[in-house]
Amino acid sequence: MNVAFDQLPTHARVWIYQASRPLTEAEIKATLPTLARFAEEWTSHGRSLLASAEFRHQQFLVVGLDEGVAGASGCSIDASVRFVAQLEQQLGVDLLEKSRLAFLQAGTVQVLTRPELKMAIAAATLTPDTSYFDNTIATKGELDTTWPRPAGQTWLARYFGQQEKNQQPA
Repeated sequence: MNVAFDQLPTHARVWIYQASRPLTEAEIKATLPTLARFAEEWTSHGRSLLASAEFRHQQFLVVGLDEGVAGASGCSIDASVRFVAQLEQQLGVDLLEKSRLAFLQAGTVQVLTRPELKMAIAAATLTPDTSYFDNTIATKGELDTTWPRPAGQTWLARYFGQQEKNQQPA
């Protein structure tokens, strides 16, 4: 059962898929019926799921599910991954590749590999205050309140701690 994303409760489960490039407004608009159809038809053991899907920041597909109505099963999660793989084909982007990290700088999403991350921290172009999209968050409440959030408040804090230690005099 498709519902508007903002109508999902804060405890709704979310999955975030990061595109390998920003999507155009036209691409996003063209996928809206497909997203709505997926959410409408998504089921778990024959039960309709109360779900929604949308793009945020032109780079992130967010799928939300109110598990208070019906929870996702292994089969329904597999179906959602197949759906995302189909979107990859349709849009010509990677959505399932998880190794790149995304930051928000000057209103623009910047995607980095881990080696690029280390270089950006060393060059001070990324700081603990740089907004980071932690795509491992689990609920809509987290999505609404802590996504993105300062990198220094995420698992990336250790990278900044290591950098600070390297700059301290011996």
